[in-house]
Amino acid sequence: MRISIKTAFAVLSIVFVRVAVLSACTRIGPVVPETMVASADLIVRATAVDYSTMPSSVGRTSGTPNSTVRFRIEEVVKGRPAFADLDIPAYLGGSDDFNELPVPYHFVRRGGRSGSCFANTYVQGGRYLLVLKLVKNAYTPDWYALGPTNEQLHSLDDPWLKWVRTQVGPRIGAVR
Repeated sequence: MRISIKTAFAVLSIVFVRVAVLSACTRIGPVVPETMVASADLIVRATAVDYSTMPSSVGRTSGTPNSTVRFRIEEVVKGRPAFADLDIPAYLGGSDDFNELPVPYHFVRRGGRSGSCFANTYVQGGRYLLVLKLVKNAYTPDWYALGPTNEQLHSLDDPWLKWVRTQVGPRIGAVR
């Protein structure tokens, strides 16, 4: 009887590990930045301003954040928003999170490489290129798993920003 309890425990442990692995972030096919940019509904260069909804005292989640960060739109690269600010479920953090890969990025920045497939932490005052999709009447960067949908920019001449602008082509009436 003792062996069967140990065996049952071992089998259950393996099942739980497999379920955890299967529920982790996955995607079908490679990240293709050209496809991501072409499929986006709105692409903006924006600055993380502050919380519009503060995080709860419970702590952070690996799923959708319970707090909201307000971004000030500085430039429209693609699309036509009817607003100057954009609120995104996210957290404010204390350190930069630049993508260390070569441009064009074929993978999300470090903050999105574990947990939910998406980077959801921003630096207050940091500039970001947000590649957004309209989902349930709200723009979100959480639509292209493991893709570079919300990369922090080094400067206004950032190579990633330049590459995305080239992919989009000429813009009419871009905000600067």
